[in-house]
Amino acid sequence: MRPLDETETSAVFEKLFKFVGNNLKSIVENPSHEGPDSNPGRYCFRLHKNRIFYASESLVKRATNVARPNLVSLCTCIGKYTHGGNFHLTVQALNLLAANAKHKVWLKPQSEMSFLYGNHVLKSALGRITDNIAPGDGVVVFSMADVPLGFGAF
Repeated sequence: MRPLDETETSAVFEKLFKFVGNNLKSIVENPSHEGPDSNPGRYCFRLHKNRIFYASESLVKRATNVARPNLVSLCTCIGKYTHGGNFHLTVQALNLLAANAKHKVWLKPQSEMSFLYGNHVLKSALGRITDNIAPGDGVVVFSMADVPLGFGAF
């Protein structure tokens, strides 16, 4: 497990910026209250086996005691790098995106299952949307009860 280099960091931040906008600053500077330290640490991004993890610094320090081949996962896996070098967000990042989303879409109850089975969302299925969403913007999809269901492009 290692810190991200410059190109990896820019790819991860560009993808996150598409969904959270200027709230990216709150993700990066989020204080962590985990661990035995009295002062709060921060969350950081780490790369392990082509996967990007969002973990607290105290947890990362404790994970250095585990050998790299034996370490399976660490905290929240927010995405992974493909063999071609592209970065893809995974569904585990949904809680992080939902809390800091710039653009949100709420689905009507009858169309939630259709979306969860992988079908596209029709205009008639939208319950409400946030203002100023342009085509191609990243949106987080919620149920009408504010439960995050997924994310995608508008």
